[in-house]
Amino acid sequence: MRLRSLLAMPELRLELVTGDDELDRVVRWVVTTDLLDPGRYLSGRELVLTGLVWRTSPDDSQVFVRALARAGVSALAAWDAVNGTIPADLVEACARHRIPLFRVPEDLAFATVTEQVVRRLSGARAADLTAVLDRHRQLVAGVTEGAGLGPVLELVDRDLGMRCWVLTPAGRVVAGGAEPPADPAELARVFLTAPRLPHRLTSPDLSLFPVAPDTTARVADWFLACAGDVEDWPAERRALVAELTAIVALERARLDDRLSVEGRLTQELVRLVVSGAAADEVVPRLELTGLDASATFAAVSAASSGRLRPGELRTVLREAMPGPSPVIGLLDDEAIALVQVERGHDVAGEVHRALRALAPGLGGDRLAVGVSDVVAAGELRGAVEEARYARRLSTGRGEDVSVVGHDELATHVLLLASVPDDVRHMFKVRLLDPLRTYDEVHKADLILTLETFLQHSGSWTRCAEQLHLHVNSVRYRIQRIEELTGRNLSRLEDRVDFFLALRLG
Repeated sequence: MRLRSLLAMPELRLELVTGDDELDRVVRWVVTTDLLDPGRYLSGRELVLTGLVWRTSPDDSQVFVRALARAGVSALAAWDAVNGTIPADLVEACARHRIPLFRVPEDLAFATVTEQVVRRLSGARAADLTAVLDRHRQLVAGVTEGAGLGPVLELVDRDLGMRCWVLTPAGRVVAGGAEPPADPAELARVFLTAPRLPHRLTSPDLSLFPVAPDTTARVADWFLACAGDVEDWPAERRALVAELTAIVALERARLDDRLSVEGRLTQELVRLVVSGAAADEVVPRLELTGLDASATFAAVSAASSGRLRPGELRTVLREAMPGPSPVIGLLDDEAIALVQVERGHDVAGEVHRALRALAPGLGGDRLAVGVSDVVAAGELRGAVEEARYARRLSTGRGEDVSVVGHDELATHVLLLASVPDDVRHMFKVRLLDPLRTYDEVHKADLILTLETFLQHSGSWTRCAEQLHLHVNSVRYRIQRIEELTGRNLSRLEDRVDFFLALRLG
């Protein structure tokens, strides 16, 4: 607010003594002081209130007002309750240093002046900032290309004195200028594990707010870390933080590339690789997405067994991937990522560590992830198949986050990854469908018996012990399997075929 607004507040009844040509100065805050030299406690644009306790001689006025001028205060409001006047030396000093001087009515307490002015300042700032935030919300919603979150956070810091940072659940700082006063990874851990939000930290003094809790799983959401205790904030400041979180949600949506040209190229690349397209189709798409076709790559497959939506799964996987620009596409409920890495890079280990840190935000969901070996661009299809096999293998482990790397896959799985889908499907159907149909009708557990029999290298006794059956019952079941399939489980090649078919299942 400007100084002339003080004269328009009837509840204050301030009188201007000197400085009528300086009434367009802006007041930022109100400070009461009785120090002779309060300069160290002033930061500029304050309205200073004083009862002149510091004045013991006319020369003191020059010292006091000079300190105000050097600090850049906007104005002085004074009254000497003991002498019932404003001394001429103070008026002269204010005129000399161009500090506007107001007389405070004798019956008006300084506390009342402070309360009324601060209330007016808070309302004006809230209105001004809300207007700016509303304009920026329209900006990032698509009216223009948007200016990012930095200017808004700078505005909040400058006008409200409240530092804020935007972070991801992985601890990546999205916006906020300087580093937050706590380890970003620790802030992310607190955000993911807090029983309810907003959540206040006492050391450092920060409050954490989810960006879109009603529409986004916590593990895929961004969050806002703001200096101060949310429980002590007035309603205006809480409302402004709500505006901020809405703006951050819009900015995140603007940055989501799924609907952009780059996002469509990424999706097309993944579908081409999975379909087994020729290298002359895949390589140009690789280069269009910003990857180097002459480099080496790893493929990652991820799926969720819970309520995590495909778009959220894609967001989580992106946060966990090594490197700055992984290519991630969606195939129904599965996310497929291609990341450019050097040979020997422990992609599985890095992804597993990142996802373990995110696990507290899954809310009961389970993530199954498979990671391929590092390959050249021409071998991407096999790498994706390898990753998908590894992901299927990880599904049955019962962990909230399960990651299987290529080194955990047997060599036969790597071999199967290069076999066309229709061939693998027909191989599996021909061998196992008769057994599945028989099991559905007779509840005979032939598939389970076959798996156990092969796990124990054809040992009747050990198979019977694990299944808690008599050996003769196992022999009968194996006989039924051979009759239904036309295979002989005493032959090594038939055992291998069954083993491979089961792994394809």
